[in-house]
Amino acid sequence: MLERAGHQVIPYCRTNWDVESYKGMRRLSLAKGTVWASDSRRSFLRLLQREKPDIAHVHNTFVMISPSIYSACAEARVPVVQTLHNYRLMCPAGTFFRDGKVCEECVENSLWRGVKHKCYHCSSSATAIVALMLATHRLRHTWEREISCYVALSEFARDKFSESGLPKEKIFVKPNFVSPDPGARTGDGEYALFVGRLSPEKGVGTILAAWKRLPASIPLLIIGGGPDQKQLEEQAARDRLANVQFKGQLPREETLAAINRARVMVISSEWYETFCMAIAESYACSTPVICSRMGVMQELVADGRTGLHFTPADPADLARKVEWAWGHPDEMRAMGREARREYEAKYTAERNYPQLINIYQRAMQGR
Repeated sequence: MLERAGHQVIPYCRTNWDVESYKGMRRLSLAKGTVWASDSRRSFLRLLQREKPDIAHVHNTFVMISPSIYSACAEARVPVVQTLHNYRLMCPAGTFFRDGKVCEECVENSLWRGVKHKCYHCSSSATAIVALMLATHRLRHTWEREISCYVALSEFARDKFSESGLPKEKIFVKPNFVSPDPGARTGDGEYALFVGRLSPEKGVGTILAAWKRLPASIPLLIIGGGPDQKQLEEQAARDRLANVQFKGQLPREETLAAINRARVMVISSEWYETFCMAIAESYACSTPVICSRMGVMQELVADGRTGLHFTPADPADLARKVEWAWGHPDEMRAMGREARREYEAKYTAERNYPQLINIYQRAMQGR
């Protein structure tokens, strides 16, 4: 989007897959690098000094890059915009989710609660490294001093970040967007659809439990992969859900085509999403959404206008909403039209570009 608008964009990327090749002492040194990666700081500072950018827009520094690059930006006098894709700055797991429910103990008490509960990769030592990184940069005041502006993807996420300690005046809301436009669907749709990671916080088990209560005439497609895939496939087989198909991970074009042919998107998340890309993609395809009544999903989906809400983790309530949707095609068609209007008003590249540029300008004013 930025390049189409005439801006020069210089990517700086490192991959966490590099960790797989680390052995012995080098692997042990990763703990220090998570807190402060001197190699990333040096290479990033050289890049800043050579290119002299107007802005550094950071999406993720964990694990290989580390927050050390914010210091490099400060030295080079380059303002930083940080997009908050998850809750990592407050929660070692990044999700505010533990043991099947929302958990904010690390905000309410201390980061060491996460170490006690082994919240990152089910490991006390790995969680301790993440907690040490967060604690170190809180003491350095990295988040307040070296980041000019934050981008939260929703009002709900902005409130959650400010409640957790980030300076509210630096947090600006700018949602993700869908580009290119996949186009509105032409028919009523053939099936219900879930798109997302197959992991505990996404609540896909609730969807399968709901489908156990529904007539076999309502088909469900599940697109995505993740650690729970095998377990969920076994659950569907055990419950003889012949009307449920697992498609695995698909290329983006095929996923959007599947959304375009769906009658309804089902979002069953049981954690605090910062945003939900599947909702924006559904709106682009004029596909209404049935979602959990919690967090950002209540903000994005207007109950009765662009979709329906159900009680989180309640398969009986979800089944009722799906059955109603299937039995009321005229109402669902109207919701689909409203969903498409919502996309055109909020989630196109054309709407997103001026919002992003405004945030960049605010960051540069503070330089």
